[in-house]
Amino acid sequence: MVKSMTGFGRGEYVSNDRKMTVEIKSVNHRYCDINVRMPKKISFLENNIRNFVKKKVSRGKVDIFISYEDNSEGNECIKLNEDLIGQYLKYFDIISEKFELDNDIRVSNITRYPEVITIEEQDVDEELLWNLMEKALTIAIEKLISTRTTEGELLKKDIIQKLDTINNLVSNIKTRAPYVIEEYKVKLENRINDLLSSTIDEARLAVEVAIFADKCCVDEEIVRLESHIEHMRRTLDKDIPIGRKLDFLLQEMNRESNTILSKSNDIEVSTNGLELKTEIEKIREQIQNIE
Repeated sequence: MVKSMTGFGRGEYVSNDRKMTVEIKSVNHRYCDINVRMPKKISFLENNIRNFVKKKVSRGKVDIFISYEDNSEGNECIKLNEDLIGQYLKYFDIISEKFELDNDIRVSNITRYPEVITIEEQDVDEELLWNLMEKALTIAIEKLISTRTTEGELLKKDIIQKLDTINNLVSNIKTRAPYVIEEYKVKLENRINDLLSSTIDEARLAVEVAIFADKCCVDEEIVRLESHIEHMRRTLDKDIPIGRKLDFLLQEMNRESNTILSKSNDIEVSTNGLELKTEIEKIREQIQNIE
């Protein structure tokens, strides 16, 4: 099944007043490039997230956005920094003595100073958080794959239509090619007749025609093009990532079409050859978004 590299998925999972939300979007990329944005307090899950996604997505630039809400009771505690308070009081005494000021510090004053009282979260249950993350991530990934598959099937349909067009163009060239040589022979005979009144040297004519036929023969290119077309059709039916393989096949098809154009001195063959390159380029643009 053909998959596009463009897609979006969102997953949300709620358990015991905790909610994990995952949004994933992907676009085409040569490799698998995963970027994760998440709250710092659950950043320890990033490697697990990356490994999980890599098992499902082989290519594409994947952006993952994660939010986490914890509304459960007892998840935070107040901490008093006694050592820091001692240092503050020490320096207040020094200031009082040195500058002859009253040391009128009160509890309500000192608690306003930085880091005297801090609010900290309790130790997190890593297994519990990964369980939440995995469930939300699974939902998001399934939706992502669904959208990538839907678009991939549309791309496949379009590529097959273009392959049909390419196949027709190759058939036109295949049909026309033998007549090019015959027409050259007739033109050469007429030209010789115009220049000479003597009898034509059939052996010499045959040699000239053979040389021309060898230079403009595209039989091998046609056979390889037909093979590449069939190979691409079979590849499109495989349920594995095929983007790189399709790209290679198109490079080969483009090489054969270039060779046909370089050999051609016939307007009909050249026209079909140019249209062939145009269709190949259209497919190349499409497969840039196939996983």
